[in-house]
Amino acid sequence: MAENQLGGQQVLLLPEGATRLLGRDAQRTNIAVAVAVAGAVKTTLGPKGMDKMMVSDLGDVVITNDGATILEEMNVEHPVAKIMVNIAKTQDKEVGDGTTSVVILAGELLKGAGDLLEQGIHPTTVIRGYKMAAEKAKEILESCAKTVNLDDEQTLQKIALVSMGSKNVGDDATKALLGKMVIKAVKQVMEKDANGKTIVDHDFIKV
Repeated sequence: MAENQLGGQQVLLLPEGATRLLGRDAQRTNIAVAVAVAGAVKTTLGPKGMDKMMVSDLGDVVITNDGATILEEMNVEHPVAKIMVNIAKTQDKEVGDGTTSVVILAGELLKGAGDLLEQGIHPTTVIRGYKMAAEKAKEILESCAKTVNLDDEQTLQKIALVSMGSKNVGDDATKALLGKMVIKAVKQVMEKDANGKTIVDHDFIKV
């Protein structure tokens, strides 16, 4: 979309066949797109999640149930769809797991926001409520969190296996072996900060 000025009045130049949505129509469309993207990966979540088969324009076939991979292979054009893809990429970069969950959560939050907007609640009120809910959720999660002893190999192994649950890396024996390798590798690069907290520099971890 290009913008121009004509006689002091703004003129919008749209591509042929393009439409411009404003107000509630734009909100409904944006929310619908976000929910659709979340729906594309929803069936891959959990222990009974199903794989997706994607075929590129060149005929390359990708079969996976990893949310980040699915979204990366999707050829999306809508700005909201691109934001959803970027959410998954950020989650993958910062945490390395949970890409499907974060996209589904974003889709459900927007779906709920759409219901509130239909009731006439102002968007800023919805945003304020979501921020309050986020703070409360963080508080609850922190109260449920448990400190993990770095010498507790069994617990560390369980954590590693959870992250590998959606990856096609072989049978349970292979995952167990890889889990032990991951734990050993991370322990090699972890260090203590000035406050005595154990940290791991992600730049030291390469695959």
